[in-house]
Amino acid sequence: MADDRSSTRRRFVASSIAAGTALAGCAGSDATEADESDGSTPDDTARPRTQTESTTDAGHTATLSPAGTVSFDAVPETVFTVYPQYLDMAVALGHGDAVQSVYVPEMSGPTMNHYYHHLDGVSLDWERLSDPLSDGFSKERLYTHDADVHLTDPAWVTTQDNWGADDVDEVATQLGPWFGNFYSGTHDQPPEGYDDYQYYDLWELFGAVADVFRERERYEALAAVHADLVERIQSQLPPVEDRPTAVRATLSGDGETFWTYHLNEPGYWLADTRPLGANDAFADQDWGGLWGTVDYETMLEADPDVFLHLWGMTPNYSITDTRTRLEDSASGSRLSAVENDRVYPAGMRYQGPIMNLFQIEMGAKQLYPEIFGEWPAYTDGEHYPEIHEGERLFDRQRVAEIVTR
Repeated sequence: MADDRSSTRRRFVASSIAAGTALAGCAGSDATEADESDGSTPDDTARPRTQTESTTDAGHTATLSPAGTVSFDAVPETVFTVYPQYLDMAVALGHGDAVQSVYVPEMSGPTMNHYYHHLDGVSLDWERLSDPLSDGFSKERLYTHDADVHLTDPAWVTTQDNWGADDVDEVATQLGPWFGNFYSGTHDQPPEGYDDYQYYDLWELFGAVADVFRERERYEALAAVHADLVERIQSQLPPVEDRPTAVRATLSGDGETFWTYHLNEPGYWLADTRPLGANDAFADQDWGGLWGTVDYETMLEADPDVFLHLWGMTPNYSITDTRTRLEDSASGSRLSAVENDRVYPAGMRYQGPIMNLFQIEMGAKQLYPEIFGEWPAYTDGEHYPEIHEGERLFDRQRVAEIVTR
């Protein structure tokens, strides 16, 4: 830790970190019910959100459940986080260099650079980042980082080994405030003691983080790109009955089972599939959450038109090997998606705003090639494929200008 902590270190005050802080204007769970007419939801077509930041002579504030309202007297210069959606947000806001950590850097970093490759002047030096979960989530690691802000959900932190409410308060007081929201990803119940926990869509969460960095203008510009992308896609979708059936799944390491995910349920983990409104081949399956495990027999019964292999563009999986294993399986080879060569790589569920733009475009082409153009061939380890300018669904140059200005 820095020696001058007592005199100059802290540039913020956690105004309300108590569990259950009530926030006006937040999206509740009822705001994400699917619209049966087009498969969209309010968070899929939203324009820039109402500003939550307030500024005074003493600094500025940002508000997010469950941390509450946090006051800063300067923009944070060092940032600790766990999951890559927050790193992607920081990059999008021009503050990627402030981030010190991310979950499995050797997976998250290259995957994000696969997208950033297409944005002039945008890149991530991921090799400098530490993995916050490499040896468990430890308080000692946080003191080592000594960050100005922790873009991590304090409710989630209390579920980790050797963490309690007192430890959460200690870090917020001695180091820097918590500012994250984990359970909006799945709309799962938060731990006991967070009864007034609020849920946000991805772009609302991004807007709150933008307030931490005083980057409301950048946020609004990117939110407009996102809204235009979703509107463009949804205005051209065919009737629900004419849309393909699809699964979002990951073939297990032993090749015998599948981790399967819903497509159109609430939660920012589905911020790239929900706007596309495909028919979920497992829509009737109740796994007690967004994902479950199925065998080949169950997958054959569902027999989706399209198989979106989650993590397929990350270094952790080979889409070529996945296709080969499915083709070599007596059951897998009978799947319509395999027979029709519609097994595609998908991105990461831990997606921030830039990742979300590319993953929405990717999914639109994989699900509706006759409308949005064919998804190009993809080779393991390569960047997001080059798409002809006339077939791109959002303006790369515009995004790059927003991020780098």
